[in-house]
Amino acid sequence: MRHRSAWLIFSLAMLIYLFFFLIPLGSVIKGGFFADGGFTLEYIVGVFSNPIYREGLLNSLMIGLGTTLLAAVIALPLAWTANRFRFPFKSTLTALLLVPMILPPFVGAIGFQQIFGQYGALNAALNLGSIDWLANGRYFGVIVLQAFSLYPIMYLNVAASLANIDPAMLEAAENMGSSGFTTFRRITLPLIMPGIFAGGTIIFIWGFTELGTPLIMNFTRCAPVQVFDALKEIGSNPFPYALVLVMLTASVSLFALSKFAFGRQSFAMTSKAATAFAETEATGLKGYALALLFLAVILVALLPHFGVILTSFAQPGSWYRTVIPAAFTTENYQEALGHGMTVSSIRNSLTYSLLAVLFNVVFGVAVAFVVVRSNLRFKGLLDGLAMLPLAVPGLVMAFGYLTVSAYLSNLDTVKNSPLLLGLFDVRTNPTLFLVIAYSIRRLPYMVRSAVSGLQQTSVTLEEAAANMGASPLQTVLRITVPLITANLIAGAMLAFAFSMLEVSDGLMLAQRADYYPITKTIYELFQLIGTGQYVASALGVWAMLFLAITIMCCSLLLGKKMAALFRI
Repeated sequence: MRHRSAWLIFSLAMLIYLFFFLIPLGSVIKGGFFADGGFTLEYIVGVFSNPIYREGLLNSLMIGLGTTLLAAVIALPLAWTANRFRFPFKSTLTALLLVPMILPPFVGAIGFQQIFGQYGALNAALNLGSIDWLANGRYFGVIVLQAFSLYPIMYLNVAASLANIDPAMLEAAENMGSSGFTTFRRITLPLIMPGIFAGGTIIFIWGFTELGTPLIMNFTRCAPVQVFDALKEIGSNPFPYALVLVMLTASVSLFALSKFAFGRQSFAMTSKAATAFAETEATGLKGYALALLFLAVILVALLPHFGVILTSFAQPGSWYRTVIPAAFTTENYQEALGHGMTVSSIRNSLTYSLLAVLFNVVFGVAVAFVVVRSNLRFKGLLDGLAMLPLAVPGLVMAFGYLTVSAYLSNLDTVKNSPLLLGLFDVRTNPTLFLVIAYSIRRLPYMVRSAVSGLQQTSVTLEEAAANMGASPLQTVLRITVPLITANLIAGAMLAFAFSMLEVSDGLMLAQRADYYPITKTIYELFQLIGTGQYVASALGVWAMLFLAITIMCCSLLLGKKMAALFRI
């Protein structure tokens, strides 16, 4: 890549990150440290001295840790077993392990409550009367829901790490008399630790800052819900800024710790083994026992999904003190696609997501070219910034965009111009900020996909085209892009799918029904008395099917390289 072009892209990328990423974060930091025109630590200290905020932070911290630990307990044995053994139905079962990713945890919470609620399926099946399993267990319910939805991220990272370990190292240890557990503890575990920490970091940040699941589960004593409830005070009360700043500091600190502790050990995840690992054939009862282990995890993980599906087909009011609904109907699906609120939300989500993906494809490929094809001294900085949105919670970014919007909409120039007010004020029209939020939040998937493709494509073809007189743009469009098309399609599809089902940004930025995305509509419908939860479930199933197809296509296009999309 020509030095001048690389510098141009680098400079433009830094400006984009400055205005769309760093300034919103800076507004959160400023709001937490500055009040009444002066620097103060009063509100940061106040967050920890206020028993309500302190309890919320502690609960969120425990939710994040609990989600991460449970996801690791689920994923590690499965990844190790899949790497070591060949057993019946292995390819099908390992593919099904990724299925729980197709449903946002907050949608699964609807089905979870229908099964474990006071008048739900579990009590009816066991004839237990009206035991309210969730009365004191909403905290654990949030952890379980999130862990069984997010464990595939850990599984993908650990499976990729195990696949890259040279079997010769393990064989040498066994030849020296090392037992299986000792070999795992002293060789395998250190080599896969970067993968464990990479997946664990993303899961922790996700669980620590998740807004939708606690809202649906009615667990209000956690920091994300406290921030959401304080949105009406934005601009007048510094405490929400301080609370968000504390969450940002915790997330970024963990990200920095992971890079410092394991960044130099990334060879365990990026290099290839000299020889493929010889899987052991598990026959007879052992083989079926291993298959049963995978099947059991899949069924438990899909239990909330089944609950959502049954709710979506239930006649309103018919699933009460019964194992399954007493009456079924397809009218919920018809209403989900015909209800005024749902139709506009689908249209809005498509608009926001398509615009975001269009930006991501162009910008992500440009960043990837600088990272892989240039020799700029500061390209590592650009690569780090490209992945940093994975470490910054969506809740924090949404709060930052709200702060920027509040500042811009109070400028006299903006207030006196209906056009500018509609552009910069989320209370009038959140389109601009939602597109920016979706773009920045999902950009890492696009950059990683493009980087992966470029690393596998020889630069000699581009050099040959340049020697034949092709311009840099012609070389990119006619040589490079066709060679990495599969990677770009996979990254774009994943960015599009997760943008369509983004929770925090939609819940916080969309404040008018005309501009609700799908996730905000599901949340609002769920709160309606009567048919609300049934129509919300039907809309959730439509979203589930959409994301399932997307992830299956990405898995086919990328294979084991899909883990790179969920790695900091």
